[in-house]
Amino acid sequence: MPNVFAAVIVLASFLAMEALAWSAHKYIMHGFGWAWHRDHHEAHEGFLERNDLYALFGAAISIGAFSLGSRLVMGAQAWWPGTWIGLGVLLYGLVYTLIHDGLVHQRWFRYVPRAGYARRLVQAHKLHHATIGKEGGVSFGFVLARDPAVLKRELGEQRKAGVAVLREVEGV
Repeated sequence: MPNVFAAVIVLASFLAMEALAWSAHKYIMHGFGWAWHRDHHEAHEGFLERNDLYALFGAAISIGAFSLGSRLVMGAQAWWPGTWIGLGVLLYGLVYTLIHDGLVHQRWFRYVPRAGYARRLVQAHKLHHATIGKEGGVSFGFVLARDPAVLKRELGEQRKAGVAVLREVEGV
């Protein structure tokens, strides 16, 4: 039975990270943390971005959770779920890196999906990048993507309301 609990904890941690990433992206990266995130939305020189520094926060959460679950670090006070939480956070970071940096922004490999959920992820994130500046926007998550048609409508409404300034994007 502990293996089932561990698997549930890993899955719950993974899903919680998507919620945390969505919130951090919307309210921190597009808020007071824009100075680090701006180069991700604008053309820049070099392979690395200031935005990459945000990965250190995810790594710190994972390492902290692993540490809490480690008898080596915590001794008898080790909290067994910590290891599984750390693993869920780590898996989220790996999936994020493959999907966001790899698939969407093609930093690690070149592949353009023609159909399915991978295409939906790419479309949703491209629509996120349709705004100029930090105001407005859609699709702040990284692994779960809403219907691109709905996101296009929301961007159109934001533009009409003066909330967002958009780049030229087909159909918006």
